[in-house]
Amino acid sequence: MGENLLQMTGISIEFPGVKALDQVDFSTEAGRVQALIGANGAGKSTLMKVLSGAYSHYTGEIKIDGKQVVIRSPKDAKDVGIQIVYQEVDTALIPSLSVGENILMNDTIHSNDSNLFINWKKLHQKASSLINSMNLKIPSKKLVSELTLAEKQMVLIARAISTDCKFLILDEPTAPLSHSETKELFRIVSELKDKGVGIIFISHRLPEIFQICDDITVMRNGQHVSRCKVTETSQHKVVEQMLGKSLEDQFPSYEIQVGETLFLVENLSDYEKVKDIDLEIKSGEIVGVAGLVGAGKTELCNALFGHSKISTGKITLKGKQLRLSNPYAAVQAGIALVPEERRKQGIFVNEDVTTNLSVSNLSAFTKLFSFIDRKKESNASLQMIRNLGVKTPSEHTLVQHLSGGNQQKIAIGKWLVADADVYIFDEPTKGVDVGAKKDIFNLMVNLAERGKAIIYATSELSEIMGITSRMYVMYDGKIVKELKTNNTTEEEILYYSAGGK
Repeated sequence: MGENLLQMTGISIEFPGVKALDQVDFSTEAGRVQALIGANGAGKSTLMKVLSGAYSHYTGEIKIDGKQVVIRSPKDAKDVGIQIVYQEVDTALIPSLSVGENILMNDTIHSNDSNLFINWKKLHQKASSLINSMNLKIPSKKLVSELTLAEKQMVLIARAISTDCKFLILDEPTAPLSHSETKELFRIVSELKDKGVGIIFISHRLPEIFQICDDITVMRNGQHVSRCKVTETSQHKVVEQMLGKSLEDQFPSYEIQVGETLFLVENLSDYEKVKDIDLEIKSGEIVGVAGLVGAGKTELCNALFGHSKISTGKITLKGKQLRLSNPYAAVQAGIALVPEERRKQGIFVNEDVTTNLSVSNLSAFTKLFSFIDRKKESNASLQMIRNLGVKTPSEHTLVQHLSGGNQQKIAIGKWLVADADVYIFDEPTKGVDVGAKKDIFNLMVNLAERGKAIIYATSELSEIMGITSRMYVMYDGKIVKELKTNNTTEEEILYYSAGGK
């Protein structure tokens, strides 16, 4: 046994109607970066939640340096040197506290001062030093509620490395990060690796895995499939192991007769980020909104959905000018939004699948005196589950027990039940596997074939090249260029995304 060798043996765990892990073996060691990958629902995040103490009702053994350890709570995990940074940042941070307080939360609970008062100056100095070591420009005293999604992710990573940990678990850490922020994260990962920390890296972005990781473990359907060195495999082979089959072309080929202008935005600005936006989407078009993290894509999506107030400009749908004072008005007008932060804004994690799929169109399932027709609601839910290929034990399963990819399908499916005219997708493939991505792209094409207007906002250049017919490129809250997909390249998109003129 080498020093700081982590072994998980025969790990199994069940949830109501779901066997999430089935006799899984996993091992890694200090000073190496190990990728843990698999399709959505493979069990990788569940396995890491067992390791980090989030789930206590598992069976099997966990050993460090050959000695069995008991991990039944997050405190147990931290006591043996295991830290985790979850994909969903908002559930792990306290928005009403400052950055420094969130990073050094243990210092606010267990003060080192003999008089038991917190030395706030010392706390913020310590937090600022840690932030500066990560090359971040985030004030320690700034409230977490004022941070962007990418900044919140980096705060969580800063909190994790503020302790002396043996093993650091990163669950989709680069999903909300820009290219420069991802480079900084990889720099930090390399430094931690050099200091002897073992990194477990969960990601669906295969190029990143082959860039930063030493070893790779593949899971499928709650079971261990393979483990090898990254240098001994290939992206194609890994995808086959993840899916249990070879993957055909990721992007569906389609030829759709584009109709008249369906959705028109003129001179649109909000009170914060979005400035002078002009865009036009025709019936049957899939139009991209490209840009780096922080370019204003999400803010534009929110403005088009009535989530943020518009200061100037107008929005026209089917020739009728809209007054979008709130999301309800947008839904009533025929606009649907699949948001970037699905767990926070797109689904009700504590409700079942049926409730989530019907919530956007409850009037279709009500009868006399506004009582819900449960049978009609359930039948519609079952049909949508089949159409979307949602993997769930039943329509009554709580959404929190489903994988990220299946949660995303439900976030989309509720709008298919509502049958909108304009569908806005904000980073819909974030945190989902290659198979689920293909399902989402097929959904977009099916909607376009039905004459819907599709807006696809993403920072994934290969995806916007693969699925759109044309695109608008954003930089600093503005649209700086309109491009036809067939006549451009990823390099040109990146050039305008970075402020090129």
